[in-house]
Amino acid sequence: MHSASKRAQVLVVGAGPVGAFAAYRLARMGIDTILIEALPNCPEDMRASTFHPPSIEMLDALELSEALIADGLKAPVYQYRDRRSGQTIELDMTELSEVTPHPYRLQCEQYKLARLASARLDAHPCGTALFSHRLLAFEQDDTGVTVQVETPMAVEQIRCDYMIGADGANSTVRKWTGIGFNGFTWPESFLTLSTAYPIEQHIKGLANVNYVADATEWCVLLRVPTLWRMLVPAPGGTGIDYLSDAYKSGVFDRLVGDGKAVETYHRTLYRVHQRVAETFRQGRVLLAGDAAHLNNPLGGFGMNSGLHDAWNLTGKLEQILIGGEPADPLLDRFDRQRRTISHEFIQSQTIQNKEAMESTDVDGRSLQESKLRALLDDKEARMRHLLAQGMFTSLRREAEIA
Repeated sequence: MHSASKRAQVLVVGAGPVGAFAAYRLARMGIDTILIEALPNCPEDMRASTFHPPSIEMLDALELSEALIADGLKAPVYQYRDRRSGQTIELDMTELSEVTPHPYRLQCEQYKLARLASARLDAHPCGTALFSHRLLAFEQDDTGVTVQVETPMAVEQIRCDYMIGADGANSTVRKWTGIGFNGFTWPESFLTLSTAYPIEQHIKGLANVNYVADATEWCVLLRVPTLWRMLVPAPGGTGIDYLSDAYKSGVFDRLVGDGKAVETYHRTLYRVHQRVAETFRQGRVLLAGDAAHLNNPLGGFGMNSGLHDAWNLTGKLEQILIGGEPADPLLDRFDRQRRTISHEFIQSQTIQNKEAMESTDVDGRSLQESKLRALLDDKEARMRHLLAQGMFTSLRREAEIA
């Protein structure tokens, strides 16, 4: 007998956007679900802030989209700018109006989804959200997983049928299983800066989402409701203090002319990886989101692909736990589908996006500009690009994987 102090059909580890989303969907299905998070609240992480249309459709199904849209910013148009040629290429997602009810990107910080979904989970009769609960260890057998959890007061035991590790890049769940995490780390770090400074007054015609190509210092400029978020590369090994006022001022000098006048609210420096777990499944333990795969943020695929992992996996757990279908074929298919997408689409596309942003001149233009200019006169090619960057193509490919 297992003398567990708590019991759930599914335990989700990590209350970021992917874990909270997965746990809330399971509870709404009528599956008893516990979500645990080591921190006292959902982390206020500024990394991801873009929701692609298929993700918004998934949020619709969970009645989460309305609140996030109200708290976010719709961005149907996104721009590719070239620092050297001064050219701007604009793509308009309203061309996808017949494909989706949400032909835009929703700009909204990821922690808003995590907090909304975890609060709704905790209010649901089939859900519990436990903060300041840190995973210590677990072991699985033929009928479930026994998990040791450290709380502020004691070490508790939770017994579950299945466990989802959505506990981020440094996933304890993945490390405990011994699953390899293959790939590479980019030599430079990435620096994220956020500011309320009116950048749009200094750059003519700026959209809410902008990719600025440059071989020396490319940047991404994203608007969220109250702030601009800027992402720039931070070349490694130079001994520069990238979080200093001097470096911040230099970055904004190159953008708006007077960097000293720009006040920032967040400055975050982080290493960027391109990695995929060897498997997303070990028995009754499953991986999703950053615990399963990491990529550079160019294109906004990281959080969204994690939400798509969670959607796929929770759908299969419903077939198993509610529908009584055999687990192994379904969970193996989850692994095949989502791992294939991670390699074929997420990894390859984000690497291509980065290379295009920092490429050297092609007739005075970046590789990105040369490629995208061809789309302006070719509607079919433009639609293919919009469907791929909007993540419709990857979900269609996923559905084909038997």
